Amino acid sequence: MVKSGGWLMIPIILCSMASLAIIAERFWSLRIDKVLPKHLVATVWNAVKNDTFHASDIELLSKQSALGKILSAGLINRNQPRERIKESIEERGREVVHELERFLDILGTIASISPLLGLLGTVVGMIVVFATITTHGVGDPGALAGGISQAMVTTAGGLSVAIVSLIFYRYFRRRVDTIVVEMEREAIKMVDVLHNNR
Repeated sequence: MVKSGGWLMIPIILCSMASLAIIAERFWSLRIDKVLPKHLVATVWNAVKNDTFHASDIELLSKQSALGKILSAGLINRNQPRERIKESIEERGREVVHELERFLDILGTIASISPLLGLLGTVVGMIVVFATITTHGVGDPGALAGGISQAMVTTAGGLSVAIVSLIFYRYFRRRVDTIVVEMEREAIKMVDVLHNNR
């Protein structure tokens, strides 16, 4: 079936492989327990309150999770005014959001170009059909079958890749938005706690 689709099936298959790799990687990277560990703010706050939180702990916290990176920015500036703490958290937050959205643009591009590759395959298949008609006439259905098969297979392949890619692109976009809202909520808690502690 793939062979009957012609050379345009090669980029469609490559797109499908890239799409599946990105989907698997994003499922792994956007796990809630990895990005937003439960009770992290409470744990950090207890350590700060008991004065058992040191510079090495801040560095370790920033490596553990996306939320940890944001909280570490606030902790580094915890002796600064509230506005400075908030600014440092927002700056780090932009970096974290960029990491959370990694590869999603590629997934969106695959969702956009796959149907176009399928459409190109359809056009190429129709050109083959008309070239065959010119050479052999319309009396031999077998001669026309190759071009028609190429047109249909590439269209189906391109649409299949596009549909799956688009579904997961939208899903991961929504997931990132939800994570960002939750991280903002936790970061504001931390800002309030650090400010009130002073």
